[in-house]
Amino acid sequence: MPTILIVGAGKSSIYLIEFLMKSSLKIHHKWNLIIADADLESIKSKVRDQANVEIAVLDISNEQERQALVKRSDMVVSVMPPHLHILLAKDCLQFKKHLITSSYASPEMRELHQEVKDAGLMFMCEMGLDPGIDHMTASQMFDSIRKVASDITSFQSYCGGLIAPESDDNPWHYKFSWNPKNIISAGKDGAHFLKAGKKVDVAYHDMFKHNKRVVCDGVGTFAYYPNRDSLSYIDLYELQESSTFMRATLRHPDFCKGWDALVTLGLTDMKTTFSTEQMTNAEWIKKVVGFDGGRSLEDFVWDKLSTSDKKLKDMLLWLGLFENTPIREGLLTSGDILLDILSEKWAMKSTDKDMVVMQHEVSYDYRGVTNNLISTMMVKGEDSMHSAMAKTVGLPMAILTELVMTKSIRMPHGVLIPTMPEVYRPILTRLEKHGIVFEEHIF
Repeated sequence: MPTILIVGAGKSSIYLIEFLMKSSLKIHHKWNLIIADADLESIKSKVRDQANVEIAVLDISNEQERQALVKRSDMVVSVMPPHLHILLAKDCLQFKKHLITSSYASPEMRELHQEVKDAGLMFMCEMGLDPGIDHMTASQMFDSIRKVASDITSFQSYCGGLIAPESDDNPWHYKFSWNPKNIISAGKDGAHFLKAGKKVDVAYHDMFKHNKRVVCDGVGTFAYYPNRDSLSYIDLYELQESSTFMRATLRHPDFCKGWDALVTLGLTDMKTTFSTEQMTNAEWIKKVVGFDGGRSLEDFVWDKLSTSDKKLKDMLLWLGLFENTPIREGLLTSGDILLDILSEKWAMKSTDKDMVVMQHEVSYDYRGVTNNLISTMMVKGEDSMHSAMAKTVGLPMAILTELVMTKSIRMPHGVLIPTMPEVYRPILTRLEKHGIVFEEHIF
């Protein structure tokens, strides 16, 4: 019987797992599922007792264990951290298995393209929310516009995993609905985009300073910061004629202000390590910011930030940065310590709801007149487990898996992202049935 291997049972996997469990029981489907993760309890929290579903506790770095599961499968779906996809990719190539991931296609992954294509395999990367739904909806918009119009002159895309207003009860206006480690590394590599025909480069230490705003149609006003290397998608989207091209991440304006302060203080650093034996939060802050005594630690930090902003001060105080709270012992970076603090402070309560917002803004020429198209999506979660983030990341992967397993689409080959009509059309149609819908207006 055909078998699907899902590797990863973290925060973003619940809808993926539940969809494929239900789909596997349909009379005309009939396939087995293997759900693998290092954490048995994480798997059990998402998998019900079902005869065709197998649980596997997996150390993904163990080649023998990993390859044994890949060999048994026809399709591998990876919900692992981005740097681990390549392990499964090489196994899938060796044993001739298809692969779907939700993460950015790394240079290592892209190097496999010709081998994967020659093997008649599909390695579909960037098949989640952002990247994923953004690629599919943008490509659908571009293809529709090109049927009636000429040049697409501008494209700006925004997406954010946010806390729903009814669950927003902290000064940062943020809680974790996805892998917390990703927040520490956000913006580390800087960003590159195109604005009015000019290439713009933004360094990490400037990423959160400008706090520019965008109005998301019918949802609200948010701050945004540019997302990685937008320029690399110009050719993939075939938008060489566009003078503006930017992909960006949405956050609450206060969040960006606070995160900029953490970056400025060096609290997000992931390179320098030090022993934290018998260290407290306050001692850590003193060490990182170079506290020289003579005044309170708080006053020293405010001077270092050149701020008198009470709201910003309250945000940092709320995190407990200046308190004598013990830090777990080990050889840690500042980023590790900050992540521990945030994981507790920004944890979602069981009844909390998150919110995902995505908006595309496109300008194009039609009969000599510039038209502007705005397309907006807003999805709210049900609770902390069935989150909007898990839904919008997991369902695109699940639907593509079902389409491939049932031979319902003409499957493309190679290391790809979902910009082709044969992939995005059926998936977007099915996503609408799950409430993932975009509202458009032209002006």
